[in-house]
Amino acid sequence: MKLTHTKAVFMMVAVTLMWSVAGVVTRHLQNAHSFEVTFWRSFFTTVSLLVILPAWQGRGVFRAMQWTSPAFWISGVCWSVMFTAYMVALTLTSVGNVLVTMSIGPLLTALLARVFIGHRIAPRTWGAIALAGLGIAYMFGSQVNVAAGNDGALLGSLVALCVPMAAAVNWTVVQRSQAHGEKIDLVPSLLVGAVLSTLLTLPLAYPFVATGPDLRLLAFLGLVQLAIPCIFSVISARVLKAPEVALLALLEVIFGILWAWLGANEVPSAEVLIGGALVIGALVGNEVLGWRLRTTLEIELRVQRR
Repeated sequence: MKLTHTKAVFMMVAVTLMWSVAGVVTRHLQNAHSFEVTFWRSFFTTVSLLVILPAWQGRGVFRAMQWTSPAFWISGVCWSVMFTAYMVALTLTSVGNVLVTMSIGPLLTALLARVFIGHRIAPRTWGAIALAGLGIAYMFGSQVNVAAGNDGALLGSLVALCVPMAAAVNWTVVQRSQAHGEKIDLVPSLLVGAVLSTLLTLPLAYPFVATGPDLRLLAFLGLVQLAIPCIFSVISARVLKAPEVALLALLEVIFGILWAWLGANEVPSAEVLIGGALVIGALVGNEVLGWRLRTTLEIELRVQRR
């Protein structure tokens, strides 16, 4: 599946929209909690991928998996950490605390990409990351302060920290495999991550108390909030640079606030609206400047060929 840069950007926006529903859906669960929530979501993700991957890539997809590739397994472990830590964190602290902790992802990704891949980060991207970071900090600064005085909230924030760390490693692995010309399909590593997360949380999920409505919501999360968008995110990462992917992923914070507003009657404060405007402005500005630069270079190349 070959994407243009613009289509990859729009795909990542759709990915963040789907990712962002986890918080509000979790708040509507009746009995399921803690590791049981993580187990069922990972389980339904596994089932979804077992159906989607053969339908999309053919029945030979499992034989074609690069079982001997370190990149394949590193990516799978990273997905497992993200799948597990995110949902556990949501059961320990507020959606806001989880999202603000995850917002350091672009910086971590940019640093790893610079060190291990040698990516030169454009000044506009560094500026956008800085501006987006200020917006996130402004939005949730008060919530972080509350978390510091609450053991449960603080633990949740620490667990949430595993998500951007694993994501930074994962995106860098995807980019490095492409840069070195390795013909490795990292999409199936999503399945490895889902299976590992399911097995890891199974013994911790007892006793099962999820109701029928709970299971339907968790099945929705497994398919629509995780399996489908994660596949799309890997496809997008083949076109976009790692820091750019991480920066676009910050939209999950904005969408998460909107879902909470619409689905849980949590009206955002003025600080949230102002901070959100900074984040969106940084994303739009980075993409517009990048688009203009690419357009200018394309025009110059066409002129030179003439």
